[in-house]
Amino acid sequence: MIGEVLYLRFINLKEPLIFDFNMDLKKLLAKEEIFPLMGIQLDESNTLRMDFSPSNLALETVDLRNTDDFNTYVFDMLKLKGKTYGIGGYFEHRAIYSRSAVFETGLEDFRDIHLGVDIWAEAGHAVYAPIDGVVHSFQDNAGFGNYGPTIILEHHLSGQTLFSLYGHLARTDLKGLEIGQRIKKGELLCHLGPYPENGDWPPHLHFQLMWDMLGNTGDFPGVCSHRDREKFQQVCPNPHILIGF
Repeated sequence: MIGEVLYLRFINLKEPLIFDFNMDLKKLLAKEEIFPLMGIQLDESNTLRMDFSPSNLALETVDLRNTDDFNTYVFDMLKLKGKTYGIGGYFEHRAIYSRSAVFETGLEDFRDIHLGVDIWAEAGHAVYAPIDGVVHSFQDNAGFGNYGPTIILEHHLSGQTLFSLYGHLARTDLKGLEIGQRIKKGELLCHLGPYPENGDWPPHLHFQLMWDMLGNTGDFPGVCSHRDREKFQQVCPNPHILIGF
């Protein structure tokens, strides 16, 4: 099983990799018709690529610990550019995680490498299942800077298992969910939550893929340290493959 191989390689990185995990995912999805996550295809006409790395000096003018200020920065930028959505962040070194103690480990292990893709849009925006799956787990990861309400789906693709995580949702999205519940492609899955219930972030979807849950349920690291970057690159393939932009 790919998950077992991944876990072994996750804990013993001295061995050479067997798979190109992104290429493997592209092959698995080659025959799939993927439904747009946000109900509409994201492209250059409606979506702005956003930069939250230290190279974006404009972030130095934003009080990131004040969610109102952070929210104003995000949505003023979208308005300025005439876009509905912002996108980005896959394995981006980010400057925005100093806002929360959630990420404060040791200096050498400070977690500021983003493992998923963020799609920024107004609170309440619907999110749809891109491919068929079942509910693996869900929970409200409450706390400033955390995921807030989170849903994880399990997908089976030609005998291989893939997991998708949807974070920063509305609390009402967790009501009535059941483990093992079937979710069909194109089915309304959840909504972007408002702050503070979404983990106290400007409204956005944290969308992440994992080959292996590594023992987690209802939660999975969305950010890693530089020290663990290579490890998580093996576990978390590029979500843009499913997003299409």
